Amino acid sequence: MVASGLPDQRLPDRPAEAGRTGPLEARKDDHLDIVLGGLAAPRGVETGFDAIRFAHAAAPELHLDAVDLSRDFLGRRLRAPLLISSMTGGPLRAAAINRHLAEAAQHLGIALAVGSQRVALESEAATGLTRALRRLAPDVPLLANLGAAQLVGGYGPDEARRAVDMIEADALIIHFNPLQEALQPEGDRDWRGVLHAVAALARALPVPLVAKEVGGGISGALARRLVDAGVPVIDVAGAGGTSWAAVEAERAVSPADRAVALAFAGWGIPTARAIADVRAACPTAVVIGSGGVRDGVDAAKAIRLGADLVGQAAGVLREATVSTEAVIDHMTVMIRQLAVACFCTGSADLAALAKAPLLEPGPAAGSASGQTGDAR
Repeated sequence: MVASGLPDQRLPDRPAEAGRTGPLEARKDDHLDIVLGGLAAPRGVETGFDAIRFAHAAAPELHLDAVDLSRDFLGRRLRAPLLISSMTGGPLRAAAINRHLAEAAQHLGIALAVGSQRVALESEAATGLTRALRRLAPDVPLLANLGAAQLVGGYGPDEARRAVDMIEADALIIHFNPLQEALQPEGDRDWRGVLHAVAALARALPVPLVAKEVGGGISGALARRLVDAGVPVIDVAGAGGTSWAAVEAERAVSPADRAVALAFAGWGIPTARAIADVRAACPTAVVIGSGGVRDGVDAAKAIRLGADLVGQAAGVLREATVSTEAVIDHMTVMIRQLAVACFCTGSADLAALAKAPLLEPGPAAGSASGQTGDAR
């Protein structure tokens, strides 16, 4: 297995970049380098998973090999409740990453979300996002991806359908990243009307929408508004994992821009709190728990708090740049960890894990108040 730890310094310079055809593609490559270089860590915020402790079942009365991790999602059966979350990059690198991820997802029977398709829609660079991706992963859910800011900047049902058709996707992610956009010199500042645009798209598109943050978390109140607008799936993508404020601080061209960005490196709703709050506000929605998920134990905690699926991106990014086998090895360890967590809580399946006893109820995240009682 390829190690998943990130180094403490930037990677060496990239090889020839013939596939970088413009500033948007260059920005996507910068993002990859910063995350891979270990420079995107949050400051002063944690996911909240460390505050959650299961009551250990010393006599589980189960056979470990019989633990059922399967789950239905978007009309397909997953062998484990995992989503490889959105990753991106310039055309040359993204094509290889997407191929490795698709092959691994198909092999393991888990879901795959692609990175933003804006580059592919606005240029000739396909970034590996063609129907060939579906041929690599014919049996698993594939999720297309556009930015919420683009919906108020000219994108509409036509572009959304193109993104979905491009990879024969089962759903379309709309990612919300207002903090990142606010900190980018080239960012989209005008977010007026975004919820109206999402609601209109939900009515027009033939596949479900997924609302996803990118590290700031989605509140229960906003999730309720999104569900009422016709969005059936919420990916909380909470704080405690990759900080896009820290990423933009590394890209800053002036000390002032860097200082503004770094002030927000601990911003957001911790992932554990976001999961619990969204589940409480939206009891019938499909909830994806992502944002700083380190391993299968964190995944088990996310499910206990109310997540139906668990997403990971940065945690498997390095493997995604190496090979399909490296991704498979990494995700297989995570699946085994999740199975052991079920076994050691006496949970025969995911429904039982969602009700597994916890130790003394306490804060759902960090110093925030709240209880970790039944999330369902």
